[in-house]
Amino acid sequence: MNKYNEHFLLDTESVKDYVVSKLNYFKPEENIDAQEIGDGNINYVFKVWNPLTGKSIIVKQADKLLRSSGRPLDMYRNRIEAEILKIQRNLAPEYVPEIYFYDENMYVLAMEDISEFKNMRTEMLNGKIFAHFSDNVSTFLADTLIPTTDLFISRSEKKNNVKKFMNPELCDISEDLVFTEPYWDYKKRNIILKENLDFVKENLYDDKVLHFEVAKLRDRFMNYPQALIHGDLHSGSIFANDSGIKIIDPEFAFYGPIGYDSGNVIGNLCMSWVNKEFTDASNQHFIDWIKASILDIMIKLESKITTKLKESTENGLYKYSFKQFYTNSIIEDTYGYAGTEIIRRVVGDSKVKEVTSVEDPVTRIPMERAMIKVGIYLIKNRYNSIDLNDLQKIINVEK
Repeated sequence: MNKYNEHFLLDTESVKDYVVSKLNYFKPEENIDAQEIGDGNINYVFKVWNPLTGKSIIVKQADKLLRSSGRPLDMYRNRIEAEILKIQRNLAPEYVPEIYFYDENMYVLAMEDISEFKNMRTEMLNGKIFAHFSDNVSTFLADTLIPTTDLFISRSEKKNNVKKFMNPELCDISEDLVFTEPYWDYKKRNIILKENLDFVKENLYDDKVLHFEVAKLRDRFMNYPQALIHGDLHSGSIFANDSGIKIIDPEFAFYGPIGYDSGNVIGNLCMSWVNKEFTDASNQHFIDWIKASILDIMIKLESKITTKLKESTENGLYKYSFKQFYTNSIIEDTYGYAGTEIIRRVVGDSKVKEVTSVEDPVTRIPMERAMIKVGIYLIKNRYNSIDLNDLQKIINVEK
């Protein structure tokens, strides 16, 4: 019996045998090394390589239980991720690693090693600037999202895709952690500095106007299967170097609103901006770059979506006015979902380094308040033209 016919968790020793005997990626006589490199809460990620030749591969494996909490999860999510990456690779090959193999028994995804690219969240925390980022990420968004809508594919294909890429368990996580618990802590899982408890109560738990706006965004997330979205496009899923970007980890993918992906990108840039304002305000070069990038992404995204829609199959009803409405709604969603992403990362239990790396409470308390206020502004003002000067004023008040 083939020992890989049934799922078990790989480790740094067994994964070496796996890539030799199952994947035939290395020859049996090669001396190879393996290291677990994953830092997420869900899957196990290994790099396997030959130190002499430099040949390498990434192996990502799903488990039945969430790593962080032991919560059961459907391992079908790994198959969804493999198929999404193949689709995105076909639509935007420059920005997505190559997929070599998917193992339905072991729930293993084997892909190209992108070690020459670095985690963008970490790089930005270190003050690294990527001049190409706004152009690259806006192209990725337009090229991978718009072609999966029913403005490009037939209604029957779209409906089959919606069914195929149902991802109920991971969507349920987002519906709670992003759209519910930051405003109604009914599971008592929020993690809030004691000095900010009253601030959070007043500005998040008790703001009924905000609740109405978040409820609309939540409803749209749950009930608007617009495009095949990445579903978790934060800066930790984006890897970058001076030549470009690579985007990975679409395990939360499903058919949802386009603006959720672009909103995650903008929200994470905003958190990086606020972090630098409080921790390294003298680095004006970085701050100016990230502010310019936020604005540039929004301008380029709107332009590229508009251009992409001109390629779509013409429906008698989908004329200029509709396409303008369609594009405008994506921009509105982008700002709204950027706000929900920021807020949930500050008060929820799935925080990011832009928050947790700040240990001095004298800095962190007002920084968190500024992030929350920026998030609220983006949610409530998403129907209007967002002014970065207004965001700067919000930040300055808390400094």
